[in-house]
Amino acid sequence: MQGTLNQADKLKDLKKRIAKKGKLLVAYSGGVDSSLLASVAQDVLGDKALIVILDSETMPRGELEKAKELAESLGLNYRATEFSILGEEQFLHNPATRCYICKKKSALLLKSIAEEEGISSIADGVNISDYRDYRPGIAACDEEGIWHPFVDAAITKEDIRALAHSLGLPVWNKPSSACLASRIAYGQPITQEILAMVEEAEEYLKSLGFLQLRVRAHGRMARIELLKQDMAKAIDCSDEISKMLKAIGFDYIALDLQGFRSGSMNEVLWTSRK
Repeated sequence: MQGTLNQADKLKDLKKRIAKKGKLLVAYSGGVDSSLLASVAQDVLGDKALIVILDSETMPRGELEKAKELAESLGLNYRATEFSILGEEQFLHNPATRCYICKKKSALLLKSIAEEEGISSIADGVNISDYRDYRPGIAACDEEGIWHPFVDAAITKEDIRALAHSLGLPVWNKPSSACLASRIAYGQPITQEILAMVEEAEEYLKSLGFLQLRVRAHGRMARIELLKQDMAKAIDCSDEISKMLKAIGFDYIALDLQGFRSGSMNEVLWTSRK
């Protein structure tokens, strides 16, 4: 039945599900998914919706500031809570279950905050489209009882962008993002140094006008993923880009001819399973 619902109906269904919770903690990062969920939760529950940003070492500083600015502009009842993941030895080894390890620990922190505030339900922005990729973090959240309201309301990523646009959220067309750790090749140790290098490299490329991009670290090699229509521009200024990324700390700079794609580090996992 839900598969036949249009986006307006899905939004109504989402609001009903949120209203039934009475009080809700929403995990928020400033991306389009969690921003829509936080905005709708605030609309339905008012200040009984607590919006929480987990300030982790794997969250780009620029993204953190933008998330706070958006939360304030939307009038959200939010707080930023420090969340350190670099103290987890298993996480630092960067196994294929890295996301599971991080989400498990972050879920426990969110649960402790919710308990202090007398909130029994915690929600995140996971949606139907997220199941198309390798997402071990979802399993960790499920184990800890984190609610996925978009999934229950049969809402896809396309629905989220359309609904965010219709509600006037400025991030409706924001390029997809992910934690900095997702830029590091599995098996390569995660350090504060390599995270900072990736963050600086991406901020530099954004300053050149590239919006949807990733800088993937394979040892000291930076593999740059851009939209295919942006590749010619990158080649035109390749000397400048190479010089800057080498100054940041990379020894080799490569442009991925396959272009930008979310979760490209997971491709080696599927290949190894064949």
